[in-house]
Amino acid sequence: MRTLIEQLDVAFLVDAKDTILRNASVVIEDDRIADIGSSEKVSRQHKGSKFDRVIDGRMKAICPGFVDSHVHLSETLSRAVFPDNLNTRAWVFHWAKPFYACITQEDEYWGALLGITEMLRGGTTCFLDMGSQYDPGIVVRAMEKTGIRGVTGRHAADNPPAELPRGWTQDMVHHHFFPDAQTALKELEACVRKYNGALDGRVRCWVNIEGKEPCTLELHVGARKLAEELGVGTTYHLATSIEEAKVCEGKYGCWPVSRIDRAGGLGNNLVIAHCAAVQDEEVNLLTRRGTKVAFCPCSSFKLGKGATAIGKYPEMIAAGVEVGLGTDGVAAAGNMNLMRQMLIFAGMFKDARLKPDIVLARQALRAATIEGAKVLQWDDEIGSLEIGKKADFVLFDLDHIEWTPFHNPLQALVFSASSSSVAETWVDGRRCFADGKVQGVDEREVRRKARELAAAAVKRAGLDDESVPTTTTLYNSGN
Repeated sequence: MRTLIEQLDVAFLVDAKDTILRNASVVIEDDRIADIGSSEKVSRQHKGSKFDRVIDGRMKAICPGFVDSHVHLSETLSRAVFPDNLNTRAWVFHWAKPFYACITQEDEYWGALLGITEMLRGGTTCFLDMGSQYDPGIVVRAMEKTGIRGVTGRHAADNPPAELPRGWTQDMVHHHFFPDAQTALKELEACVRKYNGALDGRVRCWVNIEGKEPCTLELHVGARKLAEELGVGTTYHLATSIEEAKVCEGKYGCWPVSRIDRAGGLGNNLVIAHCAAVQDEEVNLLTRRGTKVAFCPCSSFKLGKGATAIGKYPEMIAAGVEVGLGTDGVAAAGNMNLMRQMLIFAGMFKDARLKPDIVLARQALRAATIEGAKVLQWDDEIGSLEIGKKADFVLFDLDHIEWTPFHNPLQALVFSASSSSVAETWVDGRRCFADGKVQGVDEREVRRKARELAAAAVKRAGLDDESVPTTTTLYNSGN
């Protein structure tokens, strides 16, 4: 299939020079970009060529598909359930764990389908999912139906608390926690071997673990080592809040990133989710080890992780750390809209540091595209619009109130536009979102089913009870 999209008003290439073209055309052959450049150049080079379809790109902008560097698809049915007066540790231990204790494999599938639908409607073409509570195949089935690209895995932990808090069940502990690190790693290896490369390469499976207190140091270090042996990546939560950092310091005499590094756990195939509580010398550690970071602005805002107070994200970028943007799960962030994360990232540090030039629109767009692709170790194929790369992109409707008028298209994209002006989302050279709907999905049925299953899960978990704790001392001492 040969496709020509001609006379696009704007093309954001997000290449090494952050090139922005006006009046551009793109040639797509099957699933890859065969040519891209000025309409005059492309027309001249392909004069006389036959195309299976020619698309009018006037009043349209093209941008690389957005890459979500950290998301929880198994959490999507918990949208708007958890209150907004929780810090990270209370959120996880007293709300998220009881929720996970009560979701079924059916819940996970419909939640994944709902989350992917939201992502495609917002221009996200690839994601890094923390993984299923049961089996990565659940997410793979949802990916097959929608056409999206992504990384998933099997959630794993191995260090449950001695006494189970309210809402935790023995069944949840059985499928959520493995008896030891070696048992967990054996299962994770089996998942990678089974699912990595599925759906003609649109699926990648990693050695993902939960991270932090629910995982032993052996599992943290072992996950990265196993991933290296298998030629894939690993991701986990770490340094997510000042509370976590202080607990770690009290137990081990150092902050979380330093603790992992002292055990040899950092490396260039590791993606740390959040990484809000880091010290200056730890930024240098991340740089030297090539460790990546997934920053989730909306999650930081809702849970008070401290991105603007203690976060070192501008310093990480300046030091050469690859930082991608993530949405996190909808209970923590409220949405799976990467354009919202991009807007917040472009402005939050300007305001917090009183430095309007500390993070620019160009850097925010890169964090949502090519830097995210680097975080996922997929930048050889996605993240920018360049010849030979996959045809994963977004088409924006410029005849939209959000784009009217625009002089500088980059400023309009980052500060003015939202997912409302996303006209089409393409993955692998295929329209996955067009004409106002995600292809191959009955969105009305997805919404109906999600509401039904979510209400039942919340009731089973007891999260509709006002007595659910909003503070925690779990893992403060002992294991």
